[in-house]
Amino acid sequence: MLSIVIAAHDRPVSLARLLATLAPQLRPDRDEIIVADNGRPEPMPLPADAPPLVHLHEAKRGKCRIQNRAIRESRGEILVFLDDDVKAAAKYLEGVERFFAMHPEFDAMAGRILPAEDPAKRVGTQWVYLDLPIFDRGESVIEVSGALGANMAFRRAAIDKVGPFDERLGPGAAGHEEETEMCQRLRRAGMRVGYAPDAVVYHEVDPGRADRERFLRISRERGRCRMLHEKHSAWEVIGKNFIAWSRLTIARSLRAGPPRLAREERRLAIARGMFDGLGG
Repeated sequence: MLSIVIAAHDRPVSLARLLATLAPQLRPDRDEIIVADNGRPEPMPLPADAPPLVHLHEAKRGKCRIQNRAIRESRGEILVFLDDDVKAAAKYLEGVERFFAMHPEFDAMAGRILPAEDPAKRVGTQWVYLDLPIFDRGESVIEVSGALGANMAFRRAAIDKVGPFDERLGPGAAGHEEETEMCQRLRRAGMRVGYAPDAVVYHEVDPGRADRERFLRISRERGRCRMLHEKHSAWEVIGKNFIAWSRLTIARSLRAGPPRLAREERRLAIARGMFDGLGG
């Protein structure tokens, strides 16, 4: 049985689109949808034509908190996690189930995440600052180090072994890195994460995300989050900052294009966030 947990926060139109793509794929006797609605004073309205689902609501902010509650109340052997701003491909659930059936060596799945439309055409030159969670490793199943929270899945036995999401992390708490930390725990326990090319979702391209200030703020937040769940010495963090600053300086001196500059700016912002987190 698949339990599909949708993390939702104040995007009813996007959630309705996702539910509409999942509805034709559901097998009522083998699948369940849990909408994990978090951070609003009142439950988010659901579409009248939504498929059968469980609607969990918690006003207190914390994506990991509501996801952990969904884990406790779910019934599936495979736990699928989606964000509400994606759309599932026509055979998405089939792709998830086939991945776990055919690859018992993997305890977690990193699903394929593609943009719903061409970011450059939708946004223009500022597309480099979108910070979309795109994850595309080609057409073959391979081992990867981690997954992205917009499209990932775990065997229940794996989560039972390593424990739930770290509620210090993720949106509504420190902001990010909850899926990274979970996958690190799995690997330390001897488990493996696999990339599933057939488990495809399409991420919305929101022009409102294409903002350099937002891009750098989020990157710096990621650095601070990293310090909450990883051990880095002060000298290591200082070194990362120096290397990132040097790379950005070189890129600017070479008049590198916007994509390269955005990558190096992101690297430096993460390093600075790690420096911010040195004091705990």
